[in-house]
Amino acid sequence: MVILIILSPISFILFNSFNFNFYNWNHLFSTKLSLYVINTIILLFGVGFCSLVLGLTTAWIIARYDFFLSNILEWALLLPVAIPAYIVAYCYTDFLDFSGPLQSLIRDIFLLDNKSSYYFPNVRSMEGTIIVMSFVLYPYVYFLSKVSFISTPVSLYELAQLRGNSIFFNVALPIARPAIIGGVSLVLMETISDFGTVEFFAIETITLGIFNLWLGMNDFNSATQLAVICFTFIIILLTIELISRNKKRYDDLNIKGLSNFKIKLSLKNSFLPIFLCMIPITIGFVLPVIILVNQSVSSFNNHNFEIILDIFLNTIFIGGISSFLIIFFGILLSLTINYKNNNNYLKLLAIIAGSGYAFPGVILALGTTYFFSYLQNIPVLENFLLVGSIFSLIVAYIARFNAIGFNSINSGILRVPKNIVEASLTLNTSFEKTTYKIILPLIKPSILIGALLSFVDIVKELPITLILRPFNFETLATYSYQFAKDEMFEQSALSSLLIVFVGIMPIILLNLILKPEKFLYK
Repeated sequence: MVILIILSPISFILFNSFNFNFYNWNHLFSTKLSLYVINTIILLFGVGFCSLVLGLTTAWIIARYDFFLSNILEWALLLPVAIPAYIVAYCYTDFLDFSGPLQSLIRDIFLLDNKSSYYFPNVRSMEGTIIVMSFVLYPYVYFLSKVSFISTPVSLYELAQLRGNSIFFNVALPIARPAIIGGVSLVLMETISDFGTVEFFAIETITLGIFNLWLGMNDFNSATQLAVICFTFIIILLTIELISRNKKRYDDLNIKGLSNFKIKLSLKNSFLPIFLCMIPITIGFVLPVIILVNQSVSSFNNHNFEIILDIFLNTIFIGGISSFLIIFFGILLSLTINYKNNNNYLKLLAIIAGSGYAFPGVILALGTTYFFSYLQNIPVLENFLLVGSIFSLIVAYIARFNAIGFNSINSGILRVPKNIVEASLTLNTSFEKTTYKIILPLIKPSILIGALLSFVDIVKELPITLILRPFNFETLATYSYQFAKDEMFEQSALSSLLIVFVGIMPIILLNLILKPEKFLYK
């Protein structure tokens, strides 16, 4: 039943895509479709390549060298992922725009009168979108690559050195290839799912096209058909990610990894690696936060603070309920699959249900609307307000972020020795009591990580909330979007800063809990 609810938005999109509106579809095919596809492909290649370069470079520097501040930079390199790409887009547009502080300073220094007197790159362009998203999403590649580099047995590096081979190109890179592919796949999924950045920068991608077809042209059927094209990209990315995952193996072995093979750098030689690591941290996190703090302070007043406080409580409320249900359903699914019903068909359904994370929020909002519109026509439910309700919003969140909770819980349950559970059951203890007394206490870190990660993603989620929220219901994400869209960035700065604050929490927690050096990754 849980799986069916989670799959319903995607299922209804596929079902509705067979209802063609030939006029609008032909118009789309002859005008915008090729532009949507080409822009999406360019964005995927650009963000994927730049994130790969940034993530791989910083991961190898941290894994291979021991230098001044390396311990701090190791976790600081994860900070950019705490900021949604659309907020970074707001920050740099405000900072680099014609009326922004940087161009104003340039005109004052060189005594320039107008924009035609000098050249300045436009941040609201395809190139700007690629740069902004790359500096936000590279931590996916960085973290997975770093874990692989650190966890590879040191004997392989020593053997390569004895044979005169490069330990990076001949050992580290080939072994880390599945992790790198997995990280890049996650980056590409986030890229194709993005709505806020491409909408703000006016880059017409497939995701933005779905939004425009549905709410701009009021053509629900054509929007679902365009969503099916988006499915094609997503299925390819999911296949690549699953293939890379199948090539990985985790063994809890006491084998010395690259952390015992690091090169110690002097303070003088530490400047270059520090500089290289600080580039993505500064562009992806430090500068946006400074801009947000500056705008928040300059535009602060008690009235706005009271409004934002109410919106913050709305966000905590909807995020708390949704993340609780995600964890609750994740525990139910994982316990059923691992202890109650070891059925391959059920496992396959659970994996499919987890694929919602790969789908853009716009698509899931589309499917959720269609699903609840169908339910609204059932006589028993016709008096209930389902479309545009808190309930529909929560269902969409669960469909989108179920994978985070389930994968976190399932990885924790798989580490619980089955003989402990079996011993408890042989003592005539019920499975429910065994779960409460033994299993749940053992997987507390997994529950905490899953709950916090899903909560943060819900707080940052823009398109689902923007489309499905009840009337006059705002979250931090929608409040920031509304003002930034109207070029009133200073009014959205404080709410954006609160989103960043919430996003930092799982990074701190992950650095305290996760110890990737203890795993062998290959």
